[in-house]
Amino acid sequence: MAGTAVKSKKLHISHQNMRKVHGIIFMLPWLIGFILFFIKPLVNTIKYSFHEVGVADNGGMVLKYVGLSNYTNLFRTEVSSQSQTFLRVFTDENVNIFMNTPVIVIFSLFCAILVNVKFKGRGLARVIFFLPIVLGLKVVVDLIMITSGGDVADAAVSSQFDTSMLIDFLLNYTFLPVNVTLFISDLASNIFLLISQTGVQTLIFLAGLQSINQSLYEVARIEGANSYEVFWKITLPLLSNISLFALVYTFVDMFLQSSISTEIYYFAFNKNNIGVGSSLSVVYLFNVLIDLVLLLFITSKVVRMNNGDK
Repeated sequence: MAGTAVKSKKLHISHQNMRKVHGIIFMLPWLIGFILFFIKPLVNTIKYSFHEVGVADNGGMVLKYVGLSNYTNLFRTEVSSQSQTFLRVFTDENVNIFMNTPVIVIFSLFCAILVNVKFKGRGLARVIFFLPIVLGLKVVVDLIMITSGGDVADAAVSSQFDTSMLIDFLLNYTFLPVNVTLFISDLASNIFLLISQTGVQTLIFLAGLQSINQSLYEVARIEGANSYEVFWKITLPLLSNISLFALVYTFVDMFLQSSISTEIYYFAFNKNNIGVGSSLSVVYLFNVLIDLVLLLFITSKVVRMNNGDK
């Protein structure tokens, strides 16, 4: 009996350690796939970035060590497929991502709140809203064009909205700076693109909203809190972790869709300059990692300020 008690005591795992074990098990498929399929290409890319890669007479690759010349040439002599310097390309991409990521996350939260509201036909509204996101906006537009002639749908999606009236209103009746006015009008003209980029984040926020205990809202209403106070005191704090996840997801997703990925393919395969293309990949990877660390640092500071910590 004593031996059985000792054995059961040794097998006891605390709840916190069990959560860590579950986290490791959850990450195992990704970790195994990363080790099997990504480690070797990543190491080869770093190796190629320090070499001039050519083709041998009898086939195969010939590597000629050139040190850091691929990196220096990338920012000194090489230009992109659009005839821009890569310092300008990286600057524009980083500014664009840091400006558009908060907009996409906030719009996703707004869409999730609207979809989560109880009203008649909510299921149909969700299907209509998420169908272009699940199937792809282009697929849905093609289906509309086939069934209805599609001139209106084609014009609505392939063209931008005329925002001249919006710009005139903002310039004449508000005190917003010109740069802010142009940014708002650009968002309004690309509303279809914005909606297509918010699908996964909206689903994430919708799951978070439905996981909040409804008794908290009932207590708040009994205490006399209005909708504004309920949102800022209950909804938003309880969605802080989900907001961070959606922010990181949007950030990485925008980097994957950036023009730099196209430039890597352009150098490596179209220009047959694998060395410079590999160095561009390495610089791009470190740029993403540095921006992610900066993003996590900023968001952690904001969360601490909201929680009243110094």
